[in-house]
Amino acid sequence: MDITKRFNRIIAIYFQLQAKPIVRAQDLAEHFEVSQRTIYRDIKALEQAGIPIYGEAGTGYGLIEGYRLPPTKFSKEEILTLAAAEKLMQKFVDPDLFRHFSSALNKIKAYLRYSDKLNVNLLEENMLMGSLSHRFNENVPSALSILFEGVAQYRVVNMEYRSSSSVTPVHREIEPVGVFHQGNYWYFMAYCHVRADYRQFRIDRIQKIQLTSTPFTKKHKPLAYYLAKEDSAPTTTIRISVPLQYARYMEWERSYYGFLSEEITDTSVIMTFACKNMEHEFARWYLMFADEAKILEPEELKERVKELLSNIQV
Repeated sequence: MDITKRFNRIIAIYFQLQAKPIVRAQDLAEHFEVSQRTIYRDIKALEQAGIPIYGEAGTGYGLIEGYRLPPTKFSKEEILTLAAAEKLMQKFVDPDLFRHFSSALNKIKAYLRYSDKLNVNLLEENMLMGSLSHRFNENVPSALSILFEGVAQYRVVNMEYRSSSSVTPVHREIEPVGVFHQGNYWYFMAYCHVRADYRQFRIDRIQKIQLTSTPFTKKHKPLAYYLAKEDSAPTTTIRISVPLQYARYMEWERSYYGFLSEEITDTSVIMTFACKNMEHEFARWYLMFADEAKILEPEELKERVKELLSNIQV
């Protein structure tokens, strides 16, 4: 047995327990790539060391409320990721959520040694990321934060929402289930009281938002359950051929259109997609490469592209 490896794993398990209210042995086993039996032994070792752990096999483990160890020493790699994390958060979350994150990060930085603080500052000054303001509505800077609160506290959210097919915002009373990032946008799944069903919304289309004190009226399943239902929607198999020298330009966005696989030949790349929206989304994306690419199947896509081309006015 590698004693050092086991010691490091046990310490890491402790930090997992300190960071979360409940941790399942199955999740720990998958994370550390060991058996659940090994995790049970590691938990037992922590208990024997005096760490007050409650729970049992099959349900989950947690630390007794209020138990904490003093802040640990960070490695150089962990310290440098703090600066990277702050830059990434500034780009990918709304201003209100970034403000909270930055405040929390400053509390962590307070424990760093002077030399480590200098390293973080140096990296921050030399790491630039372009802004993507279209991800959020600038008039609603706290949308993401409010949705997170709604999810965590099981509270109803009121919002004025403008869909892609409407000009005037519509009032929605929702119970947010979860938030996810896909493509270039943030989305969230929620139970809509108006529709009496679960709906997917895009955060940048929120015009107004308010967290209420009203509790949820339903018990919702995890976000993954509803996303899996979305993924089970019917798809169309699409195959296109692209010259080798142009195929790389499609790599950045092809996953958004259901990319499955590719076959590389001497002169071209044959890509296969399982697309949910061939008529509008895929056909319009394909037009950017239509002068070099070739549609192999289906015939319906060829006709749709011809139709779009015939409607172009120059």
